[in-house]
Order: sequence, then structure tokens, then C-alpha cells
Amino acid sequence: MEAVKKILSYPLSVIFYLFFGLVLVVFHVIQWTSLKLGGASGHRTAVNYLNLSILRCLHILGVTFSFSNTFTLPKDRPLIFVSNHQSMFDIPLISWFLRKNRPKFISKIELGKGIPSISFNLRHGGHVLIDRKNPKQSIPALSKFGKFITAHNFSAVIFPEGTRSRNGKPKKFAATGLKILFKNAPDALIVPLTINNSWKLVKYGNFPMGIGMRLTLEVHEPFSITKEPELLLEKIEESVTLAIRT
Repeated sequence: MEAVKKILSYPLSVIFYLFFGLVLVVFHVIQWTSLKLGGASGHRTAVNYLNLSILRCLHILGVTFSFSNTFTLPKDRPLIFVSNHQSMFDIPLISWFLRKNRPKFISKIELGKGIPSISFNLRHGGHVLIDRKNPKQSIPALSKFGKFITAHNFSAVIFPEGTRSRNGKPKKFAATGLKILFKNAPDALIVPLTINNSWKLVKYGNFPMGIGMRLTLEVHEPFSITKEPELLLEKIEESVTLAIRT
């Protein structure tokens, strides 16, 4: 069965990439127009539909989605979403299903140019671009980002594993970025998230794509920031990783 799936994935991947590329190009223009005519609010609406369109493209690969949240997340308080990381498609998954909380991402600086739609959004959508190899740039940028989400009641999204898991198994969380956000957004509510099966989309690499899986996004019980960051970090990591299914 796995061999048959891989054979089918070749033509389906070609179709997917054609539509995915078209979506990025079209929404690059839509974002630019929305930002000029509608400001930040208009741009945010365009980005929401960009993320929905990317998820719809994944239907070509037989991908379905499941979102689970039994908690009421406040809109008048900054949030810090802490999630495991399995593929680039984690971003549209979080962005669409948690769009009402206006999520902003921490991204590596290299993605800030050269990619239609995605780079434009990262530069103009209130996200933060960091140079992971340069603490003199990344630490002040994260500090400013924490203050930014506090001032506007936005949500920060952080993937503390640093890099994507290639097999779904969680990597050890890095504490530095979270601690900086805790310090600069002390009133934020911490919301652990768990993503499952996203890694299967790229289990063969970027081509062909994996097909026929169900991506899940689960929201866990939120935490307030405490004066014991090490203990809080342990609770967050446990909450995220215990729900991972490989």
C-alpha cells in the first residue's frame, strides 16, 4: 500500500505545486493591494484567506484537517502559542484555525525575502525575523516582539524545538526564546499546541509529497507566566509532547 501511495503522490504533487505556486503569486498581489487600501486590518484579512487557500491546496493530496479546542482564549490579552514543529505547513494550520487571536510568528531572517506572499507577509504582517546565528540581533528583536504583542494584544507563535522534526518525534525545547518572551510579555497567557502528522507531508522530502493523511491541531490548557520559569517550561513541554503521536 505504501508503494502505491508513493506512485500516486508523483502526479498529485505536480498538481499541488502548480496550485500552491499560483496561490502564492496571486495572494502576493492581493496582500499588497489590501495593505495599501485597507491598512493592517485589510492585510490581515488577505493573509487569513491566503492560509485557507494553502490548506485547500493540500486537499489535492488527500489531506484532511482536525482542530480541537475546548478552552476559551481571551482576545483582550496577549497570548504565546507554544507548539511542536513538523513542517512548513504548520504555519497555515495555526494561522487559519487560530486566526481570531491574530497569531504572529518568529521566523528565520532568510525567509524575509524571495518567496512570493510568504516573505511579504513576514515583512509587513507584524512578525519578527531573527538571525539565529547572531544573538546581538535576535535577542533585542525577540524582546521588542514581546513588547509588541503586549501593546496590541496579539499572539506570538514560537516553535521552541528550533528546527522541524523529520519523523514526528519531539526534540528538546530550547528555553532562551521563551524566557525572553516571558520577560517582555509578563501578562501573556501561555497556550500549548500539539500538531500531528504534518511531518508525513514531507517524509520523502519536498517531492513527492506525502498523501492521504489527517493533520491535527490540538489546543491544551493555558498557563499564566509564573516566577518559576524553569518549572513552567517543563509543564509546557510536557503538555505539548505528551499529545504527539508518531
